Amino acid sequence: MKVFFRVILTCFLCMNLLACSNLHTKQDKGTAYGAGIGAGVGAAVGQAVGKDTKSTLIGAGIGALVGGIAGNQIGKYMDMQEQELRQAVAASEAASIQREQDILRATFKGEAYFDYDKSDLKPGAYHELRRISEVLNRYPQTTIEVGGHTDVRGSEEYNQRLSERRAQAVTNELLRNGVAAHRIRTVGYGESRPISSSHDVNRRVEIIIVPVRQGY
Repeated sequence: MKVFFRVILTCFLCMNLLACSNLHTKQDKGTAYGAGIGAGVGAAVGQAVGKDTKSTLIGAGIGALVGGIAGNQIGKYMDMQEQELRQAVAASEAASIQREQDILRATFKGEAYFDYDKSDLKPGAYHELRRISEVLNRYPQTTIEVGGHTDVRGSEEYNQRLSERRAQAVTNELLRNGVAAHRIRTVGYGESRPISSSHDVNRRVEIIIVPVRQGY
């Protein structure tokens, strides 16, 4: 137990020394604080599970790595994911990737994924969603919103239901490809979010990918 408390004390002393020495930017300080806190939590987990000094030290090391994934790492993480998503849809005319700060938006044309007035995926959609899923699985520190959208033709109530069914069809395929269910939110927006005067453009499914930030 004494060793345990010494490890915790050492972690926090390291955190304070780092914060007071050569850290000149907010990002550097955020990483240092995250690493110190993560090391402390990791040490606690190691001691609780392993009941020995070796487990405590291993836990502290793992905790430091986890705690160090802070704001200054988000941009690089999303950069790599964006690059892989663009490669995954490079040969497709039905999909596009947009970047808004650290949020990625994958947009899929409705007519390429669904027949008119239907919510069953077309055969060609499965291969593309499998490639998308492979990328999502390599970057688990993100949450995913699958949103269905329609044009304004038809009743508002009908379009709402259709958008929900289409979004769910895409979600089901992501789940089938191993994307964790707790990461996904499925929502239908119906005709409420047009992005163009073109009906074809407004009929779409969007996957919004948001990084999970330290402390959330």
